[in-house]
Amino acid sequence: MTAEELLLLDIPGKCTELVRGRLVVSEPPGFVRGVVVVKIARLISEFADSRGAGIVAADTGYTLERNPDTVSAPDVSFVRRERVPSPLPRGYAEFAPDLAVEVLSPGNRPGEVLAKIGDWLKAGTRLVWIVDPIRRAARVYRADGTEAFTAIDDSLDGEDVLPGFSLPLSAIL
Repeated sequence: MTAEELLLLDIPGKCTELVRGRLVVSEPPGFVRGVVVVKIARLISEFADSRGAGIVAADTGYTLERNPDTVSAPDVSFVRRERVPSPLPRGYAEFAPDLAVEVLSPGNRPGEVLAKIGDWLKAGTRLVWIVDPIRRAARVYRADGTEAFTAIDDSLDGEDVLPGFSLPLSAIL
């Protein structure tokens, strides 16, 4: 399947992505995950908007690879102002976001999550946050291959992707 075919696909009540040409269908996320996603998106968006730093999107597809196509939709994503195309893409963006945020659901399998992280980083995403509401913690993955653990009493940092932004985990979990 191609990214263009995925864009036209409609499976009511399901979430879809494309991994190397294969359709991946999943159930809609649970309530807690949805609440956490909205909090993260709101806080990043307020910060980015106040500084004209870029745009924030939720559940937005990015074409990360072609032939075969991979389309991934992070729960929250941020694209720096200088990379935002004009006009905005009507379909999937043909680039990776600068920041990808995934909020885990109980059904997420570790191998699938790690594969997504690898796809984002390989495609050019500079910073990936994996937020775990159950464990009340997060992991940070960077383009340079480093990673870090963030506990509930700590904050996620926008680093050089979103300078000056700090997100206390206690504010979202």
